[in-house]
Amino acid sequence: MVSLDNSVLARMEKGGKRYELLVDPDLVDDFKNDPKSVNLDDFLAMDEVFHDARSGERPTEEAIENTFQTQDILQIAIMILEKGSIQLTTGQRKEMVERMRQQIIHHIHSQAVDPKSKSPHPRTRIELALDESRYSVDPFKKLDLQIKEAIDKLKILIPLSFETIRLAFRVPGTGYGSAHRLLRQYQVKEGWLEDGSWACVIDCPAGMKGEIIGMIMKVSNQTEVKEM
Repeated sequence: MVSLDNSVLARMEKGGKRYELLVDPDLVDDFKNDPKSVNLDDFLAMDEVFHDARSGERPTEEAIENTFQTQDILQIAIMILEKGSIQLTTGQRKEMVERMRQQIIHHIHSQAVDPKSKSPHPRTRIELALDESRYSVDPFKKLDLQIKEAIDKLKILIPLSFETIRLAFRVPGTGYGSAHRLLRQYQVKEGWLEDGSWACVIDCPAGMKGEIIGMIMKVSNQTEVKEM
């Protein structure tokens, strides 16, 4: 359940009255797309409808029934999210936009490379290009969709290539547990060698090559790595 401090107001007006819910801003888009995909206990800060959530003023059961034709909090939430709007303070909106913006930048920085140098663009270059593109980040729009939109705009300003590379690792047996946890999401094949070391082949975004190698070398500086 989202805390009261981290919740935002979902508000609908009908018949001259406001109806409000306190909801998790990070789940708004998922709830709008498919209410059943979101756990209601996670989405709502309180399992109640308000006329004014900040003052604690609540509508009567009769008023709720007349307005929504139900007392079911799920159906009420669906109606408020469909017909109403999300009320954010200036601070809340600024914080959410910046958090989403940093997620977009991180994704592009970690997944894309400059096709000439085959190296990731510095984060600062991506940030400046995103500013120059005047891409407007929406705190409630799906992250993957905004990443696609941002990339389309950035490609006009900086060269971006989303390539996959194959790396082979040979890790001492003592480092197997940690190395396997770090590499398993990219793993193509693995096996144990006669000397007791563990070998693994992965496919990963080219932009993450340095980061992944760095993490594995911290597990064991005896690790051998080769680009295939």
